[in-house]
Amino acid sequence: MKAIVVTDENAGLAGMKLVELPEPSAAINDVIVQVYSASITGDELSWPSTWTDRTGGDRTPSIPGHELAGVVTALGYGTTGLSVGQRVFGLQDWYRNGSLAEYVAIEARNLAPLPDDIDFNDGNVLVMPGLTAWQALFDHGQLQAGQRVLIHGAAGIVGSMAVQFAREAGAYVIGTGRAAHREAALEFGVNEFIDLDGNELENIDKVDLAFDVLGGDVAKRSLGVIRKGGRFVSITGWNEEQADGVQNIDFVVEADRSQLTEIANRFREGRLKTNSGSIVTLDNAIAAYNSSDRPKGKTIVRVRA
Repeated sequence: MKAIVVTDENAGLAGMKLVELPEPSAAINDVIVQVYSASITGDELSWPSTWTDRTGGDRTPSIPGHELAGVVTALGYGTTGLSVGQRVFGLQDWYRNGSLAEYVAIEARNLAPLPDDIDFNDGNVLVMPGLTAWQALFDHGQLQAGQRVLIHGAAGIVGSMAVQFAREAGAYVIGTGRAAHREAALEFGVNEFIDLDGNELENIDKVDLAFDVLGGDVAKRSLGVIRKGGRFVSITGWNEEQADGVQNIDFVVEADRSQLTEIANRFREGRLKTNSGSIVTLDNAIAAYNSSDRPKGKTIVRVRA
């Protein structure tokens, strides 16, 4: 099969290659998925799990990519809940070979059935942004109707999903970004937009929850606008300081079949929009990774037409 591999952490993008590899085999509780659509996550070459296994041992050459949509072609021993020929979408384990390949071995529990009326590319691009936004707001942020929520990067891939989930949950949504992102954020549903280049952030009324995808100075500034008893939820690893009375939570997104099913249903019903960018083939994916002017939105890799 064709697959993209990375071979040297020091080489980074320069060490990416498109190669021929044997098709994977299914371990216990695994399925083999013929990948139709995968995605590029720009910073995954900085993740330790791209290069090492859970014990810290070298696992290169490794295949990047974690979001996928495709068709089940084989079942491992003990696998239940899925069948050969079924359309699926899901999130690969961080420490396993990923989805930028024609086939992937993945635990069945990390997948959900993909409805027939959702295109593979749409299903794929729902996965990581949808799960990340959902878990940030509801699992970790415990968002309730009537609360005020601050969402950074509101026009971005993850932030735009969070805006839509929060609005539907009955929250008042304050979105942030650069001035050029204002119109896009408003289209996704923010009630109020804050330009991070100004000092507007410090002047907003207190919020119950802040969800951060940016880190650094933006994260630090956010702590001052969260009410006592509120929550700061982040995916950046930022946890430099605590604010009095604010719960500071950093998390890593996990696969969840029931959440994927709910996200897909909202998309089917027209209650959720994706934030998709360009579509490239597997043959052109390395060039897309290396592009300095990558378009806004999630870059989709069409592995199989």
